[in-house]
Amino acid sequence: MSQITEQINQSTIGDILENSLSGNRPSPADCLRLLDSDDVHLMGLASGYLTRKQFGEKASFVNNIILNYTNVCITDCKFCAFYRSPGATDSYTLTLDQIESRVKTAWEMFKIRQVLIQGGHNPNLKIEYYENAFKMIRKKFPNIGVHGLSTSEIDMIARIEKSSTKEVLSRLKDAGLQSIPGAGAEILVDSVKDVISPKKISSADWIRIMEEAHTLGLPASATMMYGHVENNNDIVDHFFKIVKLQEKTRGFMAFIPWNFEPNNTLMQKENLVQYGTGGIQLLKMIAISRLVFDGLIPHIQSSWLTNGVGMAQLALQYGADDFGGTLIGEEVVSCTGARSTELTGKLIADAIHQIGYQAEERDNFYNPVALL
Repeated sequence: MSQITEQINQSTIGDILENSLSGNRPSPADCLRLLDSDDVHLMGLASGYLTRKQFGEKASFVNNIILNYTNVCITDCKFCAFYRSPGATDSYTLTLDQIESRVKTAWEMFKIRQVLIQGGHNPNLKIEYYENAFKMIRKKFPNIGVHGLSTSEIDMIARIEKSSTKEVLSRLKDAGLQSIPGAGAEILVDSVKDVISPKKISSADWIRIMEEAHTLGLPASATMMYGHVENNNDIVDHFFKIVKLQEKTRGFMAFIPWNFEPNNTLMQKENLVQYGTGGIQLLKMIAISRLVFDGLIPHIQSSWLTNGVGMAQLALQYGADDFGGTLIGEEVVSCTGARSTELTGKLIADAIHQIGYQAEERDNFYNPVALL
């Protein structure tokens, strides 16, 4: 700690980090100074200290699959290489039997503890499709948590059903939905959304649907996709909209910052973004996430999916405490050709052990399952 204090005293962001180590959350102005600073290593020293203080030298992960149940989508996000228009020759929607088969195989082979269910905004799927899938998974595979449907998918179902999003959430919870992923947030600033996903729900709607989920007893993840057309002020706005909601509901279990991968997307074709932001920016975002959410959102994920295992190992020393999931069967990021998007639990545990940490398998709600 004394070594950290000495370096902090010599830094232009030292006052912010000193306040953070004393338990005081950075203000929006402080957050902007951190984003503008190049002193990433020092941020990592402070955020890593706060993380080890809470979790020790231990990192968790979940054995899971991603079930991308359909690639049919009418939202046409410019950052997505996965979606297909209705009627496209390579479009698909899984049947209930196909969903059961995939979950059964994953349980038998990997003893998964979570199925992450996400897909396109398919106008042909009514709410019964999701209810039947969730009921089947919870009945036949009671040890597997159902973590599914972004806020924008919830909104799409509500529009199809001519219902409210709260009613949809309530019905899906009754059918077996247990928690909500944070997808659809991107950057919670509408001027950014108007460029990258103009047909998707607004920032206010994302916050509203998340609040509805929390009040119904559905915990969630919060995410941020950075590295496209946003600026640092937009990132600050995003952070503090989530802070405000979390102070009200305490419904977020984890925060996951991940960088935009432009390959094979419209944003690359239109020359809006040519390259991903790289590793230094990841470490900065992980560190700032811990500083902003310390004591508020318990878990920060390392974001290996778009950055690889080596960067995820570094992220665990810069403020992350959770490696994320094995993500077997992932199809969205893999459409960008970014890198292999599957890891087994053993490979994740090995990666955690390589940095001298203990590995802890967890369930859907971040409860420990086994220490490895």
